[in-house]
Amino acid sequence: MPISASPTFPTGTILGYPRIGRRRELKKAVEAFWSGTIDAAELERVAAELRAGTRDRLVELGLGRTDSSIPESFSYYDQMLDIIVAVGAIPARFAALIAADGTLDLAGYFTLARGAGENLPLEMTKWFDSNYHYLVPEIGPETVFSLAGDRIVREFIEAKAAGFLTRPVLVGPVTFLLLSKASDDAPAGFSPLSRLDDLLPVYAALLTRLADAGAEWVQLDEPGLVSESIDVGRADTLAAVASAYGVLGQLTERPALFVAAPYGSLDDALPVLAATAVEAIGLDLVRGTLPPAVPGLAGKTLVAGVIDGHNVWRGDLAAAFETAESVRALSDSVTVSTSTSLLHVPHDVFDETSLPGELTSWLAFADQKVGQVAALAFGLTAGRDAIAVPLAETEAALSARRSAPGVRDGAVRTRAAALTDVDFTRGAYADRLEAQEAALQLPSLPTTTIGSFPQTADIRRARARYLTGALSAGDYRDLMRAEIGRVVALQEEIGLDVFVHGEPERNDMVQYFAENLDGFAVTENGWVQSYGSRCTRPSILWGDVSRPAPITVDWSVYTQSLTAKPVKGMLTGPVTILAWSFVRDDQPLGETARQVALALRDEIGDLEAAGIQIVQVDEPALRELLPLKQKDHAGYLDWSVGAFRLATAGVADATQIHTHLCYSEFGVVIEAIRNLDADVTSIEAARSRMEVVQEIEAGRFDHGIGAGIYDIHSPRVPSIDELTTLLDTALKSIPERQVWVNPDCGLKTRGYDETVQSLHNMLAATRRVRERRGIRVNA
Repeated sequence: MPISASPTFPTGTILGYPRIGRRRELKKAVEAFWSGTIDAAELERVAAELRAGTRDRLVELGLGRTDSSIPESFSYYDQMLDIIVAVGAIPARFAALIAADGTLDLAGYFTLARGAGENLPLEMTKWFDSNYHYLVPEIGPETVFSLAGDRIVREFIEAKAAGFLTRPVLVGPVTFLLLSKASDDAPAGFSPLSRLDDLLPVYAALLTRLADAGAEWVQLDEPGLVSESIDVGRADTLAAVASAYGVLGQLTERPALFVAAPYGSLDDALPVLAATAVEAIGLDLVRGTLPPAVPGLAGKTLVAGVIDGHNVWRGDLAAAFETAESVRALSDSVTVSTSTSLLHVPHDVFDETSLPGELTSWLAFADQKVGQVAALAFGLTAGRDAIAVPLAETEAALSARRSAPGVRDGAVRTRAAALTDVDFTRGAYADRLEAQEAALQLPSLPTTTIGSFPQTADIRRARARYLTGALSAGDYRDLMRAEIGRVVALQEEIGLDVFVHGEPERNDMVQYFAENLDGFAVTENGWVQSYGSRCTRPSILWGDVSRPAPITVDWSVYTQSLTAKPVKGMLTGPVTILAWSFVRDDQPLGETARQVALALRDEIGDLEAAGIQIVQVDEPALRELLPLKQKDHAGYLDWSVGAFRLATAGVADATQIHTHLCYSEFGVVIEAIRNLDADVTSIEAARSRMEVVQEIEAGRFDHGIGAGIYDIHSPRVPSIDELTTLLDTALKSIPERQVWVNPDCGLKTRGYDETVQSLHNMLAATRRVRERRGIRVNA
């Protein structure tokens, strides 16, 4: 399509839709492919069926069949991995997977994500401030970009053959490079963004292919433009924006370009984009604010992201309409949209049968949000009176929510209001360390795991039978105790120093606590994608939080009765409970975090009173929630760190507090990690090949560090030599007295065969390093 023939943008759209299937059909098919149960053709068939169902459903909900309002945002695993494959940015260690024509088949595609043999998978980390994880491209001077994959073109053609004119969605070139890391062969100081000029011709070729196929619009996602937390100078980022969209905008044959910028406000990137030839710009008006008028903006279609794609609340439809209307002051062409892709929310609230009816009326999952977009788009065209009914229904639901029992609990609020500085403070670390060493008598380089052990099909079946009433509470407890006994015996045989109970009774590290705390509700089918085939069901935090009874104490006490080794009590921290739930939007997050922290403080106190000497409070989401704007960092870190300290500060010096963090850039929050004041912090380090230890050394971190040397997010069994090398690397930067040895995350998703072998290798590597260093370990 020549650029002079720009088509009209639809009046209502979404930035993306859940891709795993209503009942996780894609997850099941992908994992069946991995196991060899189905072949690639069957996986492709299931995926095509899901895509077709999505298109039909979106039209049913109010989007247009032939106006480009339906985004083609499907992915088998991850949207960043899709671009890696499309532009041929395959790391050299996977070169053998590439076919003679430069393409990569599905098996090879998944190998980049999961690794194979000695070839480590691509690193994984958080997607901005969401609970989604992406695979990190590895780019160096040696990376050869070429149009090596055209799956997005084929999926557009598939939709067109079925009678749909969809809008292909790609990660934009600037964000792709901003989120990349330098390859192992790159020289020191190399920036992947320096390869932009070499990458753009490949994007141009892909856009031309899409235009030839009949695409009228293409969506280029550029959330990197709203973030100030990326380690690239802002001036360099803005120059890249001008260059990228200067080049792509001037192509003679291309679809119209819609640049979406979710998760925050564009700020100084907006005038740069407005000065290019892109036809539409997306504004996140949920996390961001209405921008000022800038030159060039009036000639663009402005896509007003006024429906929250990041949370499940029904929201204020009237306020969203007024915001969308206000965008007309900037441009005559305004479209209504979600603020982000809907991959962050479940499919349909009406799939839930066990949620309280009143709570259901307060919620909007993906399908309901599409309906809200369609209603607002109609209102922008026909006038506010034309949508009086949905506006009135929404206001009635909001009013009912404000006055519903449990939304505000006087006892919870009185307790929180009475807190003083003493409630957030422990004794000096040196005193605690001395008391803990005397109490625990652990060797140097103590070994442990993060908490969960593999959850077998038998465990899941027992839980399902218990939930349906087919298994009595007593029988269920006996089965779980038997599993704990097996886990304890396994840890004794492997030779670990600090034990866990394996968490067989827990369906999820957040949902388990949500089910036992007041103020939460849980879903049956509210699945969202976390990474790859990994899906979670975030709980819904709707009211004031309190703990009606102990949650974990009996399981921990039983475990401790089976061994003389110390057992860790295992809790999920307040920030992570918030991050991995859909949290109420009617009060500040810090206020909600304090309520959760007080509930956990009670649990920790009961564990300590029952004789548990080590308590781990996991906070893998601490970095995840860090705001994308620098000006918001201090406020967030104040309440998030404060919530952790409130939960953990009530214990004696001899009780050792652990925490766990994973898949984050720790250097950004190293001071916050220090301020958590945990006695031991375990971290992800294997997949990034111990890059984080330099940040720890530079940050002069002096508390205990659990170096995560076994990457559990890959089915690989790391060798003893590999694990020894990683541990040696940690010890070059961190004093021996601080170092613990552990996997980088819980083992729930792994199989027992690979787990047992990997843990044996981890212990063998630890013994090798201990012997080399002359460390004696009592039998």
